[in-house]
Amino acid sequence: MKKGLAFFLLSFFLIVGCKKKKDNITEPTEQADHYSGDTIDVVRYGVPKFILINYCELEKIHRISKFRSGFGHDYSDNFENCLSMKHYFEFHDSVDWASVKIFSPIAGTINNIYYEWAGAKLQITSKDHPAIYIEIFHIDTLRTFTIGDTVKAGEQLGTHVGNQTDSDIAIGVQTPNGRKLVSYFDVMSDGLFEQYQLRGVAHRNSCIISQQARNADTLKCNGERFLNSGQTPNWVVLN
Repeated sequence: MKKGLAFFLLSFFLIVGCKKKKDNITEPTEQADHYSGDTIDVVRYGVPKFILINYCELEKIHRISKFRSGFGHDYSDNFENCLSMKHYFEFHDSVDWASVKIFSPIAGTINNIYYEWAGAKLQITSKDHPAIYIEIFHIDTLRTFTIGDTVKAGEQLGTHVGNQTDSDIAIGVQTPNGRKLVSYFDVMSDGLFEQYQLRGVAHRNSCIISQQARNADTLKCNGERFLNSGQTPNWVVLN
């Protein structure tokens, strides 16, 4: 009887002990969100496709300059130089360019305001992806913005300043190794890009000159001024 009781107690404590050990095992955590920090390793993880809303009225656009184009002026990052790493949006001649509405495509905070020769440039840091910011150029703003103001995705910021210049947008990413510029088409959602497909843009890469292609067709600069525009077509014309 005593032997049976001892065996029972020993078995009980062994089972309880094993259960406690199992309960204390650290289970694998979910994969970290690589896009929510102050930097993004773009080489390793790419960039999120999170923009759902056009920054301007798509139906009024005639053509868009390609990322890394030779149009405009040098606008480059810490990794490349002498090329335009933003997109110019040129509107139809039949449109009053000063009437084209400009929206914030993201929810975020205005962290810089520049008053240029033609309107204002607003720099907005993403609320959901703080390593990413957008810059929209040549805005006739609806109101006086101050640094620290928050904006909602789809909120109208103003209108384009007029036909004296194109509208342009740039996307910047803070990486562990410095500031990197990426294409607007890299960060828009599939749903948003479908709207451009309906206007004849077959692929995202149709709006991007690859780094390899640009290196094979280099541009020359004097300061920020392009001395040539390259052999690669600089524009995508919408239908």
